[in-house]
Amino acid sequence: MVKRDFIETIVPMRDWLLNRALVMTGNADSAEDLVQETMLRLWGMHDSLDARKDNAPLAFTIMRNRFIDNKRREHTAAERSLTDDDGSAADEEATSLGDMELIRRIIDRLPPLQRQTFWMKEVEGYEACEIMEITSCTAEALRQNLSRARRKIREEYIILTERRIKR
Repeated sequence: MVKRDFIETIVPMRDWLLNRALVMTGNADSAEDLVQETMLRLWGMHDSLDARKDNAPLAFTIMRNRFIDNKRREHTAAERSLTDDDGSAADEEATSLGDMELIRRIIDRLPPLQRQTFWMKEVEGYEACEIMEITSCTAEALRQNLSRARRKIREEYIILTERRIKR
């Protein structure tokens, strides 16, 4: 499916997906993020999508699975924060990696939506208007996600490099 077909067939499903996401999450911001993650996932597989086929069940399944993954990730992160005592594993990681590899690993740990929008913008070089068109998000939502990703990368990098210097 080419970009034009994607925009004509997948993007119009956004409102339908958003309504279902609101029911799942109970929160408008979380629902918006979930729909954007779904649209990015669909864009990632746009070559294998068929413009003549009804892709709504696939989109809903992707969205539901993203929701479940996010809940599991939140649960795991909460457990990890309870058991993580001094961050010694992060210290070892910071000292053994070069700067670029360290940044790549920080990016890999970002939430899916932030990771994908950051990757599309900063690595693949997509323009903001193209990302908004693909994800069917607003300029404000894209700006917030990119800002969150950059802030998280910066914070994690500073923390890990300070630990490296102290050793």
